[in-house]
Amino acid sequence: MQIRKVLQLLVAKWAMDRSPALVHALGLVRARTHDEAADLQELRRVAADVEPWSRATPLHVTASAVIVHPPSRRVLLRWHARQQAWMQVGGHGNRGEDDPLEVALREAREETGLDDVRPWPDSRGPEILHVVVVPVPANDEEPAHRHGDLRYVLATDKPDRAEPENDGSPLRWLEVSKAMELTTEPNVLETLHRVEHLLWTSA
Repeated sequence: MQIRKVLQLLVAKWAMDRSPALVHALGLVRARTHDEAADLQELRRVAADVEPWSRATPLHVTASAVIVHPPSRRVLLRWHARQQAWMQVGGHGNRGEDDPLEVALREAREETGLDDVRPWPDSRGPEILHVVVVPVPANDEEPAHRHGDLRYVLATDKPDRAEPENDGSPLRWLEVSKAMELTTEPNVLETLHRVEHLLWTSA
């Protein structure tokens, strides 16, 4: 039993050395539902892998964000052709990236053109809003796989400057209630419920 505990500590230290920002971020998450607890546990195991962000693995980490405009209590959704759904912005980490917040910020800027996005409501200690493992259908380039998505909330002061990165990925600013009606993904609906709570309690 003692040997097993030592091995667990060594694995945990190795994971921290390999992906310190990711391991730290996951360590701060407190699951709110049974499903989220199961997904979080699975992702903590993935974080101990050699390449938790690698697209070559059947389950890998991604980071995303719901962008909000707090004064109007609106959220920004992007059309994802692969999922055929309106969802938050986000995606994969690039080689050398480890901090999920930095990945979410980069993806948000790239997909919307908004250069002022920032963690919200507390820029001093941004927290992951929602952890969820989601299936991704196959396409011509990749087989079906799963994303372990770490979701944040980012804010902008310049909502009118949002521009889609291409014609196939339109953006829409919506009141949260309208966004909930538009999405077809139950996990995105849960994320939006949490965003709605923040928008009303952080006003």
